[in-house]
Formats: sequence, structure tokens, C-alpha cells
Amino acid sequence: MTVASLTPTRVRWRIVVVLAIVAGVTYIDRLNLGIVAKFILEEYHFTTASMGWILGAFSLGYAIFHVPGGWLADRFGPGRVLAGAILWVSVFTALTAIAPNLPVINWLGAAWAFAVVRFTMGLGEAAALPVGNKMMAYWLGEKELAFGTSIFLAGVGAGGIVAPFFISWLIKNWGWRASFFVSGIVGMVLAVLCYTLVTSRPEGHPQVNAEELELIHGRRKVPQEESGSTARVTAVPWRKILATRSTWGLMISHFCLVYPVYIFFTWFFVYVMKARGMTITKASFWTSAPFVANVILVPLWGWLSDRAVEKLGKRMGRRTSAWLDIACSAALLWSASQTATNTLALLQLAIASGFNFAASAVLWSTCNDISAKFSGPISGTFSLTRQAVQLGQLP
Repeated sequence: MTVASLTPTRVRWRIVVVLAIVAGVTYIDRLNLGIVAKFILEEYHFTTASMGWILGAFSLGYAIFHVPGGWLADRFGPGRVLAGAILWVSVFTALTAIAPNLPVINWLGAAWAFAVVRFTMGLGEAAALPVGNKMMAYWLGEKELAFGTSIFLAGVGAGGIVAPFFISWLIKNWGWRASFFVSGIVGMVLAVLCYTLVTSRPEGHPQVNAEELELIHGRRKVPQEESGSTARVTAVPWRKILATRSTWGLMISHFCLVYPVYIFFTWFFVYVMKARGMTITKASFWTSAPFVANVILVPLWGWLSDRAVEKLGKRMGRRTSAWLDIACSAALLWSASQTATNTLALLQLAIASGFNFAASAVLWSTCNDISAKFSGPISGTFSLTRQAVQLGQLP
């Protein structure tokens, strides 16, 4: 036996990076319309209220399909469902550019045509996070679960940083429609790569060796019916899932965490300009700061959460890391509200946002702790609370 054969492969980390890219690309697709909204308003003479409903149509579709998307991952395998979801999102991202000219829906009028396309796009994107989170359960061992999941979710922060610059550059050079076409093409290529390179389970990947499988599963023996790359779940024990206190605790906790996150997403730019009196240039810089904090703090806290699990056990380790995250975020939010100096106050707010994101990543990991086998629908149910917050912001 050679030394190389005794060295664990690292395919699982390639899968994590691919999933982080997926999270980033889908988030760019999501933010795209908000960035080009000004140009659409001017061209089609929509009212602000109409544009608000067009933007909100995505959130409605996104909310509806969270749980079905998670169930599909359990039923048909997360690898295939993820590739299909990315392809779906990418096609409808590209179609957004020509929505008012599409057959059948064009008779509804331009505003409704945009809303229908964005609603349909939201249906596909709803599956991305629950399905990706389920793959974390299969591809990562208990000692790496939170860290890997946090890298996956940090892709959202990276997408938030890249989107304004990437979309603005496309608009400047080729017009606002090009931003949708190019984003759609990038997503389609990513969908093909996911379908070709990513398997639902490590057992089905040809480059994963036995040593890496042992790192993932530890001493636990994987049942024969669960060991194949095509293993599927046919029935979800909804009554048992919804009767579990942990499920409801996660949903309520996530709702409380997400509320301030959407303040950062939707009102932070306005707050920086009006309450802090900054110029548009400086406001744009500080609006990206929470996403930078996300990219830094989320993986760091995921690693710390795994170390806490090793020392304190799964339940107390996850609880302690989440509590500390939330406490730091709350303290910084309060401190920033009492700080007169703009730079110091906004820096505290950005770091508070990063801690909030990090706590949310710990909760996503806990979905897999509850049940890896049924983490698709659990993650979908858990994620519904986020959309409940965003839907409450519709005009």
C-alpha cells in the first residue's frame, strides 16, 4: 500500500467551494434587478409602487418553494436538484431582459410580465440554500460541518460585494439588458459544471478515496440504503419534524436574526446618507461593509463552532457559539446607535452584521445536526422565516 493511498483526498472542500460560488452567483442574480431598477423605471415609466411589486414578486416565489425544493432534494438527490435549480434561475434571469416581449405573458403588460418572470425565477432559487445545506450534511464530518457550511454561506457575502461592481460595469459598457443576459449565461455554465462535477454524496464521487470517506463518516457505518450516490427519501416525517422543539426554536431564532439583516439589505444605504449625512460615494462604500464582514466572520465563527462542539458536545457547542454571536451583534448595534463619530459607528454596524450572519450560519448547521437524512425539508422550513420577514416589507 502506497503512502499516497493513505492520504485522504480533499474533494469535499472542492465541493464546498463550488457551493459557495453557487450561493454567490444566485445572490448576484437576485440583486441584479434592484441595481438596474432605475433604468427600467425610466424606460417603462413605472411608478415606484409598481417597481416595488416587481421586486417583491421574486420574494413571493422564493417563499413558496423553500419546502418543496428541500423535499425534491431528498426525493431525487441534492446534486441533480441543485444543478436543475441553477439552470432554472439562470434561464429566467436572462429572460428578465426581454420579459415584456415574451409570448403569452406580454399581453399582461410590461409590469406584470416582469413580475411573472421574477416570481418564476424565485421558485428555482428557493431550492439553492436548502439543497446546498443538505449537501453539507453528506459531504462533511461532524468536526467540519459548521466551518464548511459557513464557507458555503459566505458566498452570499461575496456575491453582495461583487454584484454592484459587476452589474454596474455591464450596464456602463453594454446596457442594463446585458446584465441579465451575461448573468444568465454565467449561471448556465455553472449549472453544467455542477451536474458534471458534483455528486450528491461522497460515495458516488470517483475521486474520493476511502480515507476521506472515513474522515467524513468517522466510525459511523453508513447503512447500505444510504451509501449510494442515488439514495433517496420517499416519505418525510412531517409530524415528527414539526413536533420537535428544536425545529421551532430554529425557526423563531432565525426570524429574530433575519429582521436586522434585512434592515442592512434594504435601509442601510438610506441610513448612511440621511442619518449620517454621507455622500453617495461614501454611502456606497459603507453599504458593502456588512458583506465584507460576512466573508470574514462567517467562516471564522463556523470553525469556532466546530471547536465548541468538540469541547462541549453538539447541543451545547452550537448553542454557546450562537449565543455569543448574537450577544456580540446586539452589543455592537446598541453601541453604534450611541456613537457620534460616523466612521466608528458604521464600522460597529458592519461588524454587528457580520456576527449576525455568523449566527445564522450556525443555525443552518444545526438543521443538519437535527437530521442529515431529512435536512432538505428541515432547511426549507427553517428558511421560510427569512421570507416571512422580507414579504412583510412588500409595499
